Amino acid sequence: MNMKKVIMMFALMTGTISAFAQNADSTSVGSDNTELVLTKEVYPQKEADGDLYHGLTRKLTFDRMIPPHGLEVTYGKTVHILFPSEVRYVDLGSPDLIAGKADGAENVIRVKATVRNFPGETNMSVITEDGSFYTFNVKYADEPLLLNVEMCDFIHDGEAVNRPNNAQEIYLQELGSESPMLVRLIMKSIHKQNKREVKHIGCKRFGIQYLLKGIYTHNGLLYFHTEIKNRSNVPFDVDYITWKIVDKKVAKRTAVQEQVILPLRAQNYATLVPGKKSERTVFTMAKFTIPDDKCLVVELNEKNGGRHQSFVIENEDLVRASTINELQVR
Repeated sequence: MNMKKVIMMFALMTGTISAFAQNADSTSVGSDNTELVLTKEVYPQKEADGDLYHGLTRKLTFDRMIPPHGLEVTYGKTVHILFPSEVRYVDLGSPDLIAGKADGAENVIRVKATVRNFPGETNMSVITEDGSFYTFNVKYADEPLLLNVEMCDFIHDGEAVNRPNNAQEIYLQELGSESPMLVRLIMKSIHKQNKREVKHIGCKRFGIQYLLKGIYTHNGLLYFHTEIKNRSNVPFDVDYITWKIVDKKVAKRTAVQEQVILPLRAQNYATLVPGKKSERTVFTMAKFTIPDDKCLVVELNEKNGGRHQSFVIENEDLVRASTINELQVR
């Protein structure tokens, strides 16, 4: 009888201890679920130097940085920044700044402070038409040291450390997959080499000669090299130049169907040709072709004058455009 009591008491104590342990484990698990902390064992990382974050992200190094320019602004004066090409994008890091294009100038930005003595630093970023990217660290100064700043592009600023060695180009929508910087280099190369690939297209009237010297193609873009020769003593002021696809034969009293082609870029666009001088321009356009019953008419119009010029480009001239070798661009 005593032995049975001892066995029953032992079983009761064992069950009590097991229930307590189970309850304790359950409480511990619940506590762990609510206070779960990511540790090195969960995501291996190097917290000391910051190279990795949870093993997923790598720290940016200084060789990937585009060094910013320092810029001072004030409330009572305007800072003007002159860029080498048309400004396409401006971003201000703080409402303490206000910026915009100068009236009538596409490549000049004016910057001012909207409040006096704003604390700390802010930033400003600019993208230009040639695909260049500029960044500025901006701070307030009662008397800025520089009120008028001229920026240089990445090709001509002479700096070797102004951007990463394998920096990505900025691409603009109208140029498709072509780099704006490469487009500019191609236009400059065509202008510099000054070859006459096309010898049968042009117009000559009133002492003015307007020539098409070459048609080139590269990566979905067309390049037209033109020249204006003024053999008279009277300067020739260019009013505008139009490129339009029209019907070859248009009957009288019939509406003329015209398709205007707008150039995407122009290298050395001439607005004045002095007497006994000549000027050359390279135009960049998106790829297009001309139907058999149509032609491309290029019209050069004189401002306040009547010495207008025009010539015609056929589709067979377009399809014979010379290809450009990037290795020969210089």
